[in-house]
Amino acid sequence: MSQQFLEMTALAVNAELVQLYGRIGRDILLRQQEQGWGAKVIDRLARDLKDAFPDMRGWSSSNLKYMRFFAQHCPDGKFGQQPADQLPWFHIVTLLTKLDNTAEREWYAAQIIQHSWSRTTLELNIKNRLHHRQGAAVSNFGTRLPSPDSALAHETLKDPYLFDFLGLGNDAHEREIEDGLIRHITRFLLELGAGFAFVGRQFRLEVAGDEFFIDLLFYHTRLKCYVVVELKATAFKPEHAGQLNFYLAAIDAQIKAEDDKPTIGLLLCKQQNRLVAEYALSGIEKPIGVAEYQLLRDLPETLERNLPSIAEIEAELSEELNHLDDY
Repeated sequence: MSQQFLEMTALAVNAELVQLYGRIGRDILLRQQEQGWGAKVIDRLARDLKDAFPDMRGWSSSNLKYMRFFAQHCPDGKFGQQPADQLPWFHIVTLLTKLDNTAEREWYAAQIIQHSWSRTTLELNIKNRLHHRQGAAVSNFGTRLPSPDSALAHETLKDPYLFDFLGLGNDAHEREIEDGLIRHITRFLLELGAGFAFVGRQFRLEVAGDEFFIDLLFYHTRLKCYVVVELKATAFKPEHAGQLNFYLAAIDAQIKAEDDKPTIGLLLCKQQNRLVAEYALSGIEKPIGVAEYQLLRDLPETLERNLPSIAEIEAELSEELNHLDDY
């Protein structure tokens, strides 16, 4: 039995299951409309389904509530243009419970189908607000790459990139960041996104007898091109773009194959002024994107408000010391 046949069978079974859950959810909504919320429709239905189908799982009260929620928020069985029955059930539950915005649910549903995300990857990308970061980098792709390559390349880059998994402080040096990214290459590739294949670090180039070393070199399987990544532990400066432009020209001349598309560059800076970056890239020949990276993320405002201040901590410690003295 071929792998393709097994995959098609699994997709068909999943589609049937999601459609069944949708029908049950609609039935629950109908019963609650007829019998009222206080009639404990879900608990009673859960018992009935367990008795009728003892060998099947999924009849818990909590899962039936998810079915009702699904029927309520996706009455046509779709997330926008994305058929819900193409998604695993608990991916659907995650979209419904972690996101309130309809457009965001549709965007993430499309990404799941396109990239075959696991549920863990989906939850991580929602937590890291991927929808708001994807395609947000400053770039000159629109004028330096042909369509549709320019749009695909632009959507490939993010701003900011989140490197909080490195465990480094904001004063980390470029080599420390680079070392950390290589040690955590799997997490780094996940943050870069689908299609990136690691080629090497401190990639050596020789031009007219002079040596140059690229921080990180990747090949993108969808864009069909090399991607040069340069790290700067400082704010963006226009001269950074000139240096990266030189590296891209050297890669195109020495490394790129005839059937490869033009090499693109990604400049990752500790901080960037978007207008300065736009001005700098407007005069650059090669396709370059500029984005920030974050080593430490700011605390959520709600959490920050609930944390004690330094003065409050000192006062509490002083009070405890006074109690000890009395004792």
